[in-house]
Amino acid sequence: MAKNNGAKSALAVLVAINILNFYDRNALGALTEPIRKEFHLSDTQVGLLGSVFTWLYAVVGVPIGNLADRWHRKKLLTAGIVVWSALTGMAALASTYTILLISRLGFAVGESAVAPVATSWIGDLFPANKRAAPLALFMIGVPMGGALAYFFSGPVAQAFGWRTAMVVAAAPALLLIPLLLRLKEPGRGAAEATQEHAEKGLKAIRAVAGIPTLWWIIASGALLNFNMYALGTFMPAFLSRIHHVTLAKSGIDTGITYAIGGIGGTLIAGWMGDRVIKRRRNGRLLLASALTVMAAPTAYLSIVSTNVTAAIVFMTLSYGALCTYYGLVYSAIQDIVVPAMRATAMSIYFMAMYLCGAGFGPLLTGKVSDMMARRAADLAGSAVITDAFKATGLQQAMLIMPVFSVLLGLVLFMGSRTIGRDMDRRELRPAA
Repeated sequence: MAKNNGAKSALAVLVAINILNFYDRNALGALTEPIRKEFHLSDTQVGLLGSVFTWLYAVVGVPIGNLADRWHRKKLLTAGIVVWSALTGMAALASTYTILLISRLGFAVGESAVAPVATSWIGDLFPANKRAAPLALFMIGVPMGGALAYFFSGPVAQAFGWRTAMVVAAAPALLLIPLLLRLKEPGRGAAEATQEHAEKGLKAIRAVAGIPTLWWIIASGALLNFNMYALGTFMPAFLSRIHHVTLAKSGIDTGITYAIGGIGGTLIAGWMGDRVIKRRRNGRLLLASALTVMAAPTAYLSIVSTNVTAAIVFMTLSYGALCTYYGLVYSAIQDIVVPAMRATAMSIYFMAMYLCGAGFGPLLTGKVSDMMARRAADLAGSAVITDAFKATGLQQAMLIMPVFSVLLGLVLFMGSRTIGRDMDRRELRPAA
């Protein structure tokens, strides 16, 4: 019982850290419009703020993930929290767009420790047949952190300015770091029946890269995160421009989408994931494939809706369907990678999906938005791109999201066709 309570306590702290992780990551998206107006930015420049973070995050994540398989995970995660929180607060001091970009780069270095360290840690707390639910609970940090960022950042910015909102985002780290330092770090492979042979360093990277299913999962992560980061960057702006809501209301409405859709989808997936794996070895990826395809029609209806309530309801359903991905797919990664290489596997996964998906989601959406706004102005015979044309451009740019949702489902289906063999291959690895 004591061991079980220790696992639950550790999970609770890791969940809280991930909530703060995504709160700070989404805070800038909630403040897109006041920042854009203060620095006179195009949507392409707005998108670059999100993309430059993900590119560095992806590159730095691999060596940090490899280090997490060999060094003290608690110390590494503590250092990451200190760095990212400090850089979140630094953004409040930015006097130019360049300084704002630099703050996001440092922020990326700190945050790159979270996912590899925490998912590896959770894998050592819970056995394979009970792992989807705790991993889904950990990944509830994505929608919950986003929801809190939008709930608080928009209203705080409207009342006190966007710089104050960034300081508010940085402050909770002061409470979480002492809680993390009190935890006892589990041994690697502590939840496994046998200790499997594992490679180290570059050999570990090559071994992980040789798992066919992981490449399908990496491709799926790129598609998922293109949508997720485009949505996180531009949804408040979309609501403000298309439906003419205030800065505070756009944040609250986006927070509703993240809270209801994201938390509901993530928890449901965790509950279903630990049940479907008992019936089919590829059940988690098959279920993820079906659920993520359902995000396409609801996203389309949200984007084209002329009613703000309908837009929020449909986007909530779409976002919820996409969030089922986390508990199902992250637990599938644990099924095909040995414990001592899980942080390395997650860092490779994050590097590829961020470089290929999340890194381009905000930037390309912003670029297409600017192009379509210019096209709308040209068709109207206007030399000036007004806010009305910017609204049209952003609405048309966001229509790529339903397409990527369909492609995501297809890629996950392909992964479900190979995962059984990769699970068998892992089980045949020699014991350490």
